[in-house]
Amino acid sequence: MRSVGQRRTAAAVSLLAVLALVATGCGSSSDEGGGSSGGQDAPGADALDKATGVTKVTFWHGMKGANGEAVDKLVKAFNAKNTGKIEVTAVYQGDYDETITKYKTSVQQGNTPSVVQIYDIGSRFMIDSKQTVPVQKFADKDGYALDSIEPNIANYYSIDEQLNSMPFNTSMPLLYINKEAFVKAGLDPAKPPANLDEIMTAAKKLTVKSGGKTTQYGFNAAIYGWFVEQLIAQSGTTYCDNENGRKDLATKVNFADEQGVKVATWYQQMVKQGLMPNTGKKTDDAQAVFKSGTSAMHLESTGSLRGYLDAAKGKFTVLTAPFPKLSADSTGGPIIGGASLWVNGVGHSDAEKRASWEFVKFASTPEQQASWHTGTGYFPINSKALDLPEDKAWVAQYPQFTTAITQLHDTKPTNASSGCILGVMPQSRKASEDGLEKAVLGTDPAEAMKAAASSIQPQIDQYNKTVKK
Repeated sequence: MRSVGQRRTAAAVSLLAVLALVATGCGSSSDEGGGSSGGQDAPGADALDKATGVTKVTFWHGMKGANGEAVDKLVKAFNAKNTGKIEVTAVYQGDYDETITKYKTSVQQGNTPSVVQIYDIGSRFMIDSKQTVPVQKFADKDGYALDSIEPNIANYYSIDEQLNSMPFNTSMPLLYINKEAFVKAGLDPAKPPANLDEIMTAAKKLTVKSGGKTTQYGFNAAIYGWFVEQLIAQSGTTYCDNENGRKDLATKVNFADEQGVKVATWYQQMVKQGLMPNTGKKTDDAQAVFKSGTSAMHLESTGSLRGYLDAAKGKFTVLTAPFPKLSADSTGGPIIGGASLWVNGVGHSDAEKRASWEFVKFASTPEQQASWHTGTGYFPINSKALDLPEDKAWVAQYPQFTTAITQLHDTKPTNASSGCILGVMPQSRKASEDGLEKAVLGTDPAEAMKAAASSIQPQIDQYNKTVKK
């Protein structure tokens, strides 16, 4: 899942830069040799046969630390299998926001990488930029089956049943629990709270005070727009109109509606009643509270599981539970997070495009996804990976991860659970966080979320106007 630095969207690039790129159709159409069948066309397997020498592929990504090491391992395995034919060079570009910012600059300069990893909420821009070759075209050209990709994951990156990019690192949100805190409070950790009201009720029992000071909060979570999106999806409603931007371009966000206001009201009441600390928007700070054992429940993604297990070792037992529903009668499901791999076409030779597809295809195989899963904690996008001995052993070692597996498989793919595809989604997420924060600080939740939704409207209108020119 998304690492802490990668998940923040406050540093998103300016709207003007985005609009300039989309308006121009983005980039150069030149080709440096090897022939090109067209910017967004998928060449056949013979493109590599016609190439002379080793075809070079540049792969831009936003993975660091253990995740970066897993990327290097993947690239090394692919290069070893394709010695003398294809050579992939992985280049770390910074976090997700930095990566997409650098990518947009590379488009303007007509010098894009062969393959780029882009976070989920950058998908609308990537489609509108018309720079890439949809992986569906390669699959159709080869008769390559994509049915082993987890349906909920494929659904996020698909529009009109066309898979635009290859899912790579996928995360899901979870409720984390301090087992010992639950037992001490007389609560059964095997029966975790299932919705916001139940979390509030449990938090009242789990909050501990001594000498007028709170020594253990019942719950904590960052003021994070991703959670707003998740809870709205859990309600079975869409975050933006036009079926989350999948029927047509989204023209407005819905987080000021009943569902979003309920989330903001709940956050406000949790802090006001002293059941939850206000750690602000920085996820590092919210995570630190749970790691220290001073919070009995916590919202985060599966990407934090390994780190939490290490931090809690010798102090308390970390358990996981499904991400809470907005209300007891909610019928929806959570949205996947993470990023996917996009094959650039404009300005790249057929041989390079084909080599890029071979790499992307390799990264999605059961064997590589099992290795990726066990090396990073990200969910394997290929369902067959879970059947491999390596993966089964890892899940047995970390049974807390089975919650995410079950949650993913239990979620019915719908437009609501697929998430909003919006051209200015990073800015929208930031706006929802601003509204949530104002509510926590005392502003009427309905007013706070309405103002936040209104603040993003001009940017949505301008983006859509530019795209439709």
